[in-house]
Amino acid sequence: MRSVRELGTSHGRRLRQGVLDDGRLVFVKSGPAAEASQVFAAEAAGLRWLGEAMAVPEVVEAGADRLVLSWVEEERPGPAAAERFGRELARMHRAGAAAFGAPWPGFIAELPLDNRPCGTWPEFYAARRVLPFLRRARLPAADVAEVERAVSRFAEVAGPAEPPSRIHGDLWSGNVLWSGGAAVLIDPAAHGGHRETDLAMLALFGLPHLDRVLGAYREEWPLADGWRERVPLHQLHPLLVHVVLYGGSYRGSLMEAVRRVLAL
Repeated sequence: MRSVRELGTSHGRRLRQGVLDDGRLVFVKSGPAAEASQVFAAEAAGLRWLGEAMAVPEVVEAGADRLVLSWVEEERPGPAAAERFGRELARMHRAGAAAFGAPWPGFIAELPLDNRPCGTWPEFYAARRVLPFLRRARLPAADVAEVERAVSRFAEVAGPAEPPSRIHGDLWSGNVLWSGGAAVLIDPAAHGGHRETDLAMLALFGLPHLDRVLGAYREEWPLADGWRERVPLHQLHPLLVHVVLYGGSYRGSLMEAVRRVLAL
């Protein structure tokens, strides 16, 4: 590289902007190889897979101690870009997956995700997403019992069965960059999952022009009846992740989502 500029850190990774010898701008994420190699490999695999159907940064290099991606020049999103995102997200989901799961080990932030396939989405969501993080969350016993009650209802409240969708898996607003009138997705926890999961994650922390995104999405690929009521179901896993990462400040939001799932 000709030069680098420090951008800070995230989840223990060093972030930099670099200029390659050919003049291209790149984004560089680095960390100790012993800790980072699997994380970077999973991120690269997810980006390449999603990139078959959606705009993502190009993976320039995925090494043991660094991940190098093409630089995304950001801009403020407008209504037209939001509607385009909704349509493109629906098409990415519709591209599908071989199973509920993925053929690579997953990560969300620095936390491992079990991507071994399951036969149905409720089974996958319970066994591979919610219950493993419930065991790590150090919640009071009464809260654990309530979450387990909600898990026992997954098959009943998940809505009509759908084939596996090609999902981002961690689609909060910070992982949606806007560039060139379109959305560019970064930092995936990509796997074959339920498409409502990505939509619920967008709603969890808010996204500019979300109503336009959802409207365009539904025009491209209508959602099953009751999808709005199922949003808390799909938010259980990301809220548990936040409890594990950041502690009890997210406990109230988690338990409110649990209560809404139990009321379905």
